[in-house]
Amino acid sequence: MPQFDDSALTTAVVNSFEESNDLRLKFLMEELVTALHGFVRRTNLSSEEWGAAIDFLTRTGQKCGPGRQEFILLSDVLGVSMLVDALNHKDRGEATQTTLLGPFYVGEHRPLPHGADISEKVEGDPMFVQCRVTDLRGKPLAGVTVDVWHADDEGFYDSQKPSYASDGPSLRARFTTDADGRLYFRTILPRNYLIPIDGPVGELILATRRYPMRPAHVHFLLNAKGFEPLVTDIFIEGDSYLDSDVVFGVKEDLISSIELRAEPTMPDGLPADGPWHLMTYDFRLKPGRGVAPKPMAPVSVDA
Repeated sequence: MPQFDDSALTTAVVNSFEESNDLRLKFLMEELVTALHGFVRRTNLSSEEWGAAIDFLTRTGQKCGPGRQEFILLSDVLGVSMLVDALNHKDRGEATQTTLLGPFYVGEHRPLPHGADISEKVEGDPMFVQCRVTDLRGKPLAGVTVDVWHADDEGFYDSQKPSYASDGPSLRARFTTDADGRLYFRTILPRNYLIPIDGPVGELILATRRYPMRPAHVHFLLNAKGFEPLVTDIFIEGDSYLDSDVVFGVKEDLISSIELRAEPTMPDGLPADGPWHLMTYDFRLKPGRGVAPKPMAPVSVDA
């Protein structure tokens, strides 16, 4: 039986994958083991520290469930999500920039007609969102499905609230672009928010003295045949956390100037009950293929 010292062990583990028929899996495991062993060596990791790491990962998994994905949050705050996104969406050219899906893409996004108010029964400053979807040459794209979701005026997503199981989704919906590539809807102005800090990821952020805040934004997921799915966020200009987003998701091209308006009617011709905000953004899709992410399962009644 071979006796492995700290240098021979890494080679032995890497070689243990030699018979794998899946060459990509073999490569990934070899690289993972090499990097992980290198980290242990460089840091002279103690048994107690490794035990704490295992406990952290165990509790991260235990915090996951319907409506919450703590591992996605961990990936986000460590910058891994944005790194994977950057490597998989190079050479965007004139196409709209991508960013994070985030951990709150949950439940079914119910289809609604243009002009629908997705903020029913939710308090906040009224906002009208109008968008247009085109190809890289500016040709409007009809029939594009667009999922939208965002936090409320207090910085919470619907799936974070106990009432979600009984009241159903709010501040999220699915729209389909018209013949001119347009969609529009009513909602409320989202605010910046604290990421969930009641779990292991929150403990890590607080222990390392990082700001656990995200700037205000609206999520969009666009899916059209013949084009790459687009996962992106539109951020609100002037937000105090644009330069310190805890998940590193802000890009300059994704910042929108939100106008405060006082007209008695919104762009759809219907009356406005006092001042309102206007968000306008044009999306440009890149030709290609891909599979759009699917929402997590809806929150259970006892979640």
